[in-house]
Amino acid sequence: MPDKLTVPGPADPPLAGPERAMLEGWLEYHRASLLLTCGGLNEEQRKRRPVATSLMSLHGMVRHLADVERNWFQRVLGQPPGLPPIFLSDEASDADWVPLDGADWAADLASWQAECARSRLTAAAHGLADVGIGVRGGRRVTCSLRWIYNHMIEEYARHNGHADLIRELVAPPADR
Repeated sequence: MPDKLTVPGPADPPLAGPERAMLEGWLEYHRASLLLTCGGLNEEQRKRRPVATSLMSLHGMVRHLADVERNWFQRVLGQPPGLPPIFLSDEASDADWVPLDGADWAADLASWQAECARSRLTAAAHGLADVGIGVRGGRRVTCSLRWIYNHMIEEYARHNGHADLIRELVAPPADR
């Protein structure tokens, strides 16, 4: 394979070992994959929404996942009283995705990275069977840290697939 087609990827998660190490490894793999997909693009490319019927952009995805990290690890598992979402509100349920006109990539990336760090600390203080209370599908639910890890892996994997396609549309391979 020619070198210019080889892209360094995130570290592979463990192929065997304790369940927790595997869950943490997969989540870290997907976090790193998103960061890698956003790398090397300019502000306009990261903010571009190339699918007319979708609000998704790479910048919006980072904002969205910052709120998802906060929701499941802090608000559900950690449960500090009154911790608000970062970008979302009752008045603007899509504020993580749009508008992005005045959004600052460095600040939003730092917010996402800070939430990932807080998620790691919160998870480290809990066992896989520890539970929190959240809302899913409009219903109050009790879920374990194990479930949160699996959900976050699924959330990142789905959005990383979106991110790969968005990247192809905003920076076709010939432009790289």
